[in-house]
Amino acid sequence: MKVLVIGGGAREHALCRSLSLDPDVSALHCAPGNAGIAEVAELHAVDALDGRAVADLAAGLAADLVVVGPEAPLVAGVADAVRERGIPAFGPSEQAAELEGSKAFAKDVMAAAGVPTARSYVCTTPEEIDAALDAFGAPYVVKDDGLAAGKGVVVTEDVEAARAHANACDRVVIEEFLDGPEVSLFAVTDGETVVPLQPAQDFKRAHDGDQGPNTGGMGAYSPLPWADPKLVDEVLQTVLQPTVDELRRRGTPFSGLLYAGLAITSRGVRVIEFNARFGDPETQVVLARLKTPLAGLLHAAATGALATFPPLRWSDGAAVTVVIASHNYPDTPRTGDPIDGLTEVAEQDAPHAYVLHAGTQRDASGAVLSAGGRVLSVTATGADLATARERAYRAVDRISLDGSHHRTDIAAKAAAGE
Repeated sequence: MKVLVIGGGAREHALCRSLSLDPDVSALHCAPGNAGIAEVAELHAVDALDGRAVADLAAGLAADLVVVGPEAPLVAGVADAVRERGIPAFGPSEQAAELEGSKAFAKDVMAAAGVPTARSYVCTTPEEIDAALDAFGAPYVVKDDGLAAGKGVVVTEDVEAARAHANACDRVVIEEFLDGPEVSLFAVTDGETVVPLQPAQDFKRAHDGDQGPNTGGMGAYSPLPWADPKLVDEVLQTVLQPTVDELRRRGTPFSGLLYAGLAITSRGVRVIEFNARFGDPETQVVLARLKTPLAGLLHAAATGALATFPPLRWSDGAAVTVVIASHNYPDTPRTGDPIDGLTEVAEQDAPHAYVLHAGTQRDASGAVLSAGGRVLSVTATGADLATARERAYRAVDRISLDGSHHRTDIAAKAAAGE
């Protein structure tokens, strides 16, 4: 199977790493990729938002499968353009990707499907915003209705900060705060059959102790030793399958990766949000534990064949990812700084720990430089969370990036049994 992956972040590096280890993959391509992905896939320059350009590239490569990683190309209809050329694509249609592209659309789908979620108001005027903030009170949860690359949500006790964020958006969803721990659960679907993956937990705040601003995610771990063993089955029955069934009923079937962001509240499981693609950094730990070869699973989803796909196989161990972010992330991150220590990790920590590149590029001399806010995802596996965590941080300590920061408490409580 020849596979083309679209995107250039750590999520795509994780996908490419797993695909490169799949014996059924005879050729692996990525566009545009990054410095790390170049080690496992052939890179191509392409505008990831240009459906025709992506389809032309896939056709030129004689790709048997195109995997669209990020949300923006999905919302732009790139998967549709690939499918129109007769090439299987893993990723929802433009219409179905509105589940992530519009918070208001997602709320409408959930209401129709009977999926448990937070009560909310969709607001477009300052008057509606004030009324919604008054109705729910603090903590205030304010979500930009459109795509915001993981930074469109503000959760704050400060009503003025909430109001300012809301008024800066064209359309905003204001909702009740959901208490309890958060869980990310991915599911692969072909529009009918839904195959859940293993749950993970990510860390959204920039600094230790869940302090600082929201980011795209500073780390993750899997499995969740504190979670109810029946959680995956419950979410499949009450959230994932009803959502997929409702979208099919509307004539906009969802195939690809359905990501449910969940709150385990005192009143039961509630959906915080849906995403239409693999989440970053949870993908890094989920795929680290998946033993089933990835290409066949994604191809089955892209071709409507999940109903006959064998049950997934998972490692019994754990995985932890720690994100190394550039100076001043998530505000205005500095780029162009050299990264040292990558060779040492590869030589001393493999195969239990490895580095997945997010925002990196090579200069003319071949040196790896920072090229984004989240620069690296250092991922490690182990028999348990404590071991995986120790290996991840040992590898982190080998890496040098001027001005960078990372959290030191990823998976700490879970590893300690708290």
